[in-house]
Amino acid sequence: MTSQRTRARLIQRLEESGIRMPELLDVIRRLPRHLFVDEALASRAYEDSALPIGHGQTISQPYTVARMTQALMEPSKPDTVLEIGTGSGFQTAVLASLVRRVYSVERIGALLERARERLRQLEYRNIRFRHDDGALGWPEYSPFDGILVTAAPRGVPRALAEQLALGGVMILPIWEGDAQVLLRVTRTPQGFEQEVLESVSFVPLVSGVS
Repeated sequence: MTSQRTRARLIQRLEESGIRMPELLDVIRRLPRHLFVDEALASRAYEDSALPIGHGQTISQPYTVARMTQALMEPSKPDTVLEIGTGSGFQTAVLASLVRRVYSVERIGALLERARERLRQLEYRNIRFRHDDGALGWPEYSPFDGILVTAAPRGVPRALAEQLALGGVMILPIWEGDAQVLLRVTRTPQGFEQEVLESVSFVPLVSGVS
């Protein structure tokens, strides 16, 4: 289930899919993804697939986590990252392994508490958590060098875009009609540049808290 061979197969699939950042691949190879899913699903933890984590949410497939993280790290690694949607905490752990500080916002209190406890047990000390509406961001700690959104809004949330530092990058899925695309938004002196990366499928970004 958690053998080195199983993890090696996952890393090989990620490399074949275009993930080329050695530091990122090493983090995913080492992270115990089976701890971030229910015990009944642990045998599937190293498949390249999304899995349910309760409350209508999912842990993203490893490729998606890696693709979004790699896109966030290009062309340069951010120092501080705002994550919208803590979820299981797996993406949070990947980010926290690569950057100095992660600020993670989750609207579902029960998920946040589970993720916080998991990451505490794994001895992450560079993550701050907030139970709040993700679309509002975390203005007290802005501007952020990077923002990563793990649920799909109908358009780029203005509040989040305004919390990007100059030169900062935001990676998020957004709806385009009935489909979703992964978008990279870069803040420049002239405004915001947008680049469509690929088609994706995420849960919708929902307002409010629970």
